[in-house]
Amino acid sequence: MLGFCLFAIIILSAVSVNLLSQVDQNEVEIVYFETIIDNRQNITVEAEETSYNRSEVARVATFNIQIFGKTKMSKPAVVEELVDIFQRYDLVAVQEIKDIEQNVPWDFLAALNNESGDQWNMVLSDRSGQQEDDESSQEQYAFYYKKSVFIPRDNGTLYNDSASDSFQREPHIANFELLDLEGNSTGLDLNLINIHTKPSLAVEEMNSLGDVLNWSENYYNETDQIILGDFNADCSYASYNELINLTISSEEFIWLVPDNADTTVGDSRCAYDRIVTSSDLDGRLSGNWGIDFAVNNGNVSDHRPVWFDIVRI
Repeated sequence: MLGFCLFAIIILSAVSVNLLSQVDQNEVEIVYFETIIDNRQNITVEAEETSYNRSEVARVATFNIQIFGKTKMSKPAVVEELVDIFQRYDLVAVQEIKDIEQNVPWDFLAALNNESGDQWNMVLSDRSGQQEDDESSQEQYAFYYKKSVFIPRDNGTLYNDSASDSFQREPHIANFELLDLEGNSTGLDLNLINIHTKPSLAVEEMNSLGDVLNWSENYYNETDQIILGDFNADCSYASYNELINLTISSEEFIWLVPDNADTTVGDSRCAYDRIVTSSDLDGRLSGNWGIDFAVNNGNVSDHRPVWFDIVRI
């Protein structure tokens, strides 16, 4: 008698399938396949069909300037390169400012305005790492912005992490109003949430960003929100399976930087730096984003800026 094969697919759950394959009449081999559900929204080709001139958008970047302190600020060539980098953007969220006296961020703002045709200003955080067990890792966040493009509502605030102590460095939140080309309000206000996770706790801290979004939405009464910064969201610190199960990986969030991106300088290839939005920003999310590969000097940072565009017209 001729042998036969019988295939049956039994759906066990939304994410797993059993494939039963009868090898012979006496033996059944069971093979398990796991179908991974990734609910994160990404920018699609269709979203990129409308193109805008650079002057029609606000270009927002995030940049971890590795150990941005007195030593780096004392190197004219490094400062000059940083100033040149910032000129390409309208707002830059900066992580890893390390200066106990807190002079470096102001000194850099002065250098930026000395060399720029645009007037820049800054929203600077208090030193993060407010909880007693985090004080050894304190650093500051900053939002440097062009005054002709953005207006901040206030001086921003660190996330109140006193109850749960979920972060080594509490995220810094600031609310900005976007201006049009004539300097009038576009009607878009948005919360920018600046984050630098602890590498060894990156997944746990990213999972707590849902709480930060809820807190900041209530604090500013604002639903258009963007999380940006050094998530440490790749390589040995976060796996794909861990990323897709985060609270900020549901359908309502748009991840602008894909997992296969490289936001680092040097031999590593890791998508540490990310940008995640909670909406399409009232239709102003252009779909245009990028990694600044012109930045390849390890003396400046071991990260590259990552950016995206918001439509101003």
